[in-house]
Amino acid sequence: MKIVVIGGTGLIGSKTVTILRQGDHEAVAASPKSGVDTITGDGLKEVMAGARVVIDLVNSPSFEDKTVLAFFETSGQNLLAAEAAAGVGHHIALSIVGTDRSPDNGYFRAKVAQEKLIEASGIPYTIIRATQFLEFLGAIADSSADGNRVRLSPGLFQPIAADDVAAVVADVALAAPRNGIVEIAGPECAPFNAIIARYLKAVGDPREVVSDPEARYWGGRVEERSLVPLGEARLGRIGLDEWLRRSRAGA
Repeated sequence: MKIVVIGGTGLIGSKTVTILRQGDHEAVAASPKSGVDTITGDGLKEVMAGARVVIDLVNSPSFEDKTVLAFFETSGQNLLAAEAAAGVGHHIALSIVGTDRSPDNGYFRAKVAQEKLIEASGIPYTIIRATQFLEFLGAIADSSADGNRVRLSPGLFQPIAADDVAAVVADVALAAPRNGIVEIAGPECAPFNAIIARYLKAVGDPREVVSDPEARYWGGRVEERSLVPLGEARLGRIGLDEWLRRSRAGA
């Protein structure tokens, strides 16, 4: 089965392509480097030929409110139009848990716009909403730094490893469309500030993590359950300690 992975050379995309190819599927890693650009539309018609499933893993190069919204709207419209023309039978997109509960977060608003385009497209679909990736903990700490302190909300946090995300994405690609949302999260749920503090201690970062209920996350206020699934979710197998162990082993 031909499966086109848009953003197939990125963190999740490259892992997903590997899993699908191991299952003897024709997984095509599509990106601007391979001549496929969802913003200009270049290469979309050609890469869609014969595809039964398309996985959309592209991400905006900018998190600025207007830019990120324009990116996901333009990319989504071009991609879905090409899929409709090619008769693709299943569109899969990776989104974020809590996108519809943080209206003051510009990036989340853009992901909601992307989801609405998919739902209105008429193409059978599955939207996978994931919690934040363990691979991004360092960047999250840096974005919340205030001198030698890192200010973070005590709201709940349930990060997931990229390997677990890719496994679910590949699994969904081989299943029937849900025409709905699947939520995935890591196996550990704890206060945001506590998880980042554990991470910084483990990597030898001396910065102090401060619990601050007013701390923002990418501009959005974090309530107790803003960033974790509210209902049923598929849980990954790799917790923070195991992920750290694997990261050190691969370093």
